[in-house]
Amino acid sequence: MSERFASMIRVDQAGEYGAVRIYAGQMAVMGDRAPHSAEVAAMAAQEADHRKRFDALLAQRGVRPTALQPVWSVAGFALGAATALIGPEAAMACTAAIETEIDRHYTEQLDELGDDDPELAAMVREFRDDEREHRDAAIAAGAERAPGYPVLFHAIRFGCRAAIALSKRI
Repeated sequence: MSERFASMIRVDQAGEYGAVRIYAGQMAVMGDRAPHSAEVAAMAAQEADHRKRFDALLAQRGVRPTALQPVWSVAGFALGAATALIGPEAAMACTAAIETEIDRHYTEQLDELGDDDPELAAMVREFRDDEREHRDAAIAAGAERAPGYPVLFHAIRFGCRAAIALSKRI
């Protein structure tokens, strides 16, 4: 397998792992009674499935996961908990920001993959569509009403881009 495809799988698995941890942090703060907790739980379940499928692809293709996974575990949980502490709309703003960036990331990957790896392309396309639904659900749930939304949104997107860049290599 080429290093290019290995890097794609590594970073995508790391992203799905981080998403699971973000939602875990949000649910730890919000519980199951807060506004939008049902939506968060549903998105978390979908992200857990994405992670499981990327875990299997890592093993199947002999790709090592990112060495930064322990960092993403703590950082993801902390981001989720912090945004949920700000309020339900901030938790949704976190989702909107991340999924906006992941939509961009997955679309770039699909362009790069072309017809070279149909199995990976099919997974990326499916997951990108799911992430778009998460973004749209977060916006419909009031993400843009979060305190300091523009700053929060862009700061989280920047952090997401940094995590992607690091996870590709480390």
